[in-house]
Amino acid sequence: MTDTAEVVIIGGGIVGSSVAYHLAEAGCTDVLIVEREEQQGMGSTGKSAGGVRAQFATPINIQMSLYSLKVFAQFAELTGGHTADYRAHGYLFIATTPRHLDSLRANRRIQNQYGVNNVEAISRETILEMVPQLYGEDILGGNFCPTDGFVDPNSVMSGFAARARELGVKTWLNTQVTGIEVESGRIKTVQTSRGTIATRQVVNAAGAWAQAIGRMVGVEIPVTPWRRQIVNTQPFDVLPNPLPMVIDMSNGFHFRRDGSGILMAWPDPDDQPQFTTRFDPDFIEEILIRAVKRVPCLVDAEVNPRRCWAGLYEVSPDHHAIIGVVPGVEGLVLVNGFSGHGVMHSPAAGRLAAEFVLGKERFLDASPLSLTRFAEGKLLQETAVL
Repeated sequence: MTDTAEVVIIGGGIVGSSVAYHLAEAGCTDVLIVEREEQQGMGSTGKSAGGVRAQFATPINIQMSLYSLKVFAQFAELTGGHTADYRAHGYLFIATTPRHLDSLRANRRIQNQYGVNNVEAISRETILEMVPQLYGEDILGGNFCPTDGFVDPNSVMSGFAARARELGVKTWLNTQVTGIEVESGRIKTVQTSRGTIATRQVVNAAGAWAQAIGRMVGVEIPVTPWRRQIVNTQPFDVLPNPLPMVIDMSNGFHFRRDGSGILMAWPDPDDQPQFTTRFDPDFIEEILIRAVKRVPCLVDAEVNPRRCWAGLYEVSPDHHAIIGVVPGVEGLVLVNGFSGHGVMHSPAAGRLAAEFVLGKERFLDASPLSLTRFAEGKLLQETAVL
């Protein structure tokens, strides 16, 4: 027996759930989410650090952030009482070289041009007033945006998914997509471990696994999985509470509060593309070396390896999302390649993908995010990547 759905969304994480929500709110409720895990959010969503910010260097990322931050701030109203747990504690970028200051200055100009008017250039003295525990001898200044902050990724995903279900969207859990049938250049069916679904619209929201879905229809999606590891301390009250996300531009080390502890991350340049989400206990020492240099008091922080984890970034060649239709495969919409920004951009990405599915005018110009940009040599350049 063949099931039917107007739209099939492959992947039930935060991005797929946002797509479903935006479709349902637009009146398209014959939607089926196909999720391979036993519950939603077991992929990258549940492993995210939950940061949200408007401090980017390209117009499209800034625009997506502005829309998404508004959604997070109004999330309960929009989703019928569900919470995003949005905390506007700010993002603080710390510059230690003149080149860093130049980059922050250039970013502020672009941010101001596209509507982010509350990013402040702050001095070394102001930075140390905000976080007195920092080692500051090499700090030259920084940027701070008070409306950047954090959300709870699982709460956002659950809110989108719950509201979508209330409006009629269905979800198949523990279901593997095994193939996609295309006939005369158009999507016809999706084959799964649970059976076949007749549909004319598929949204690839498979995260780090997007490439495998694309290959089912002969489309190469340049998304590579990169492991990112998170170290969390035991309760530690020496640092301020609340505390912004603090980013050391000298090496990419960044940290923030996570409850009573401190969450720390650092993009290890020696990591290789991989699908493993096994946390490497040796990483604790690697990150603490960098942490103590910038925040000496962290030498007294205790780390419990059981409170540490690893997740996957779905990285595109230019660290920007891939959102839009696929030439030659009518009915396929991509919403992939967020390069660590999937949680923070999930509201904007879900709306854009829904508008592509429905053939509506996009609420912002998504052409810079098209799949064709890679073949055309129109790559974007984002300098504010963590």
